[in-house]
Amino acid sequence: MKNKAPSTPDLSRRRFLATLGLGGLGLMLPQSASAAAAPGATAADAEELATLHDLSKCVGCGACVSACREANAHKFPEPLRPFPAMYPATVKAEDWSTKRQVSDRLTPYNWLYIQSARGQFQGQRFEIHIPRRCMHCQNPPCANLCPWGAAARDKNGVVRIDDQICLGGAKCKTVCPWAIPMRQTGVGLYLKLLPRYGGNGVMYKCDRCFDRLDKGQKPACVEACPFAVQEIGPRSEMVAKAHALARNMDGYIYGETENGGTNSLYVSPVPFDILDAAVTTGPGKPDLAKAPDMMADETRMAYAALFAPVAGIVAGALRLGSRLAGGKEGGDRNGGAKDGGGKDAKPSAPPAPDAPTNKEPWS
Repeated sequence: MKNKAPSTPDLSRRRFLATLGLGGLGLMLPQSASAAAAPGATAADAEELATLHDLSKCVGCGACVSACREANAHKFPEPLRPFPAMYPATVKAEDWSTKRQVSDRLTPYNWLYIQSARGQFQGQRFEIHIPRRCMHCQNPPCANLCPWGAAARDKNGVVRIDDQICLGGAKCKTVCPWAIPMRQTGVGLYLKLLPRYGGNGVMYKCDRCFDRLDKGQKPACVEACPFAVQEIGPRSEMVAKAHALARNMDGYIYGETENGGTNSLYVSPVPFDILDAAVTTGPGKPDLAKAPDMMADETRMAYAALFAPVAGIVAGALRLGSRLAGGKEGGDRNGGAKDGGGKDAKPSAPPAPDAPTNKEPWS
């Protein structure tokens, strides 16, 4: 039977919102978020980078964790004390500066940690170690929905938060399927604006060593691994390698389609639903469940399309405000306050680090 003639296009609410969201986002999101699809860009220029993790090789040595902390220490927050009293009083400070050595979860001072899973699969015992950090989504809800334009996606696929204009509202954490970003109170531009009523610090997460990538270097975690667990390259190549690796080990892939697709790919000899049931999850300890595409939601898509221009304008205003407050572009960790939030204010020396703990410090 012959094919029917094309019917009138479906102008359903969902399709309208999808058109508005996807078409509008390319025009209205901040430049760094839409650069990957910039007109005239070559395929090589437009292709984002992805990391591939062969979990069959990881022994959980922690070399990547140490390398990450060392390479990014200059980006870590140096909060001011005492913290401003927040209104309402139910808003609590989130302070990790006294627990900087915690390495068994994500914190503002620990952007990568090793998650371990132990159990049985097909009658055999397994022990799988998973380096966990930001997934660097292809269509990141954190960047699309940040009301201040502080989070953005670079054309190479890196999703990062601008600590010069982030006000610590934690929208990025709320919409992230894995709740990756972590907040540190007492640092950031909010100290110069409305410290009692707006913000509560700055959100921090892996930025995939963007400064090293800009110099043609590999991220510190990739470079430091003694067992070649990770590699980085164009996403199409990493996806092809992930599928080949999965075929060779009769394994499974995570990250290719989660949340609509990410630039962090994991290949494991054990199914990820089994690993998810075996790992410890909770605050700072993301799961391995099948994450739905957060930006496929009609409400979020419409919000992003309608408010992206506002977020871009706000981001520009906040950057200007940060510079006027004495900040350095991408340099001053205290949100533009060279003197730490006042002419006479100085950053207080942090107390000695506590022993690692799984308990939230503000609970």
